[in-house]
Amino acid sequence: MYSVKEYDKQYINDPDMKLSARSSERYETTFQVYREAALGANGGKTGGGCGCN
Repeated sequence: MYSVKEYDKQYINDPDMKLSARSSERYETTFQVYREAALGANGGKTGGGCGCN
């Protein structure tokens, strides 16, 4: 069992400790979808811009 030291508790609420995507990464997927003209494994409608599905 691991316990958090008193001097490490200041980092628990640090934004880098979140399990969700960072705000900069959140929009990266959106830009890639527009650039590739397709939606994929992120829960959207699948399909390619070239019609080769």
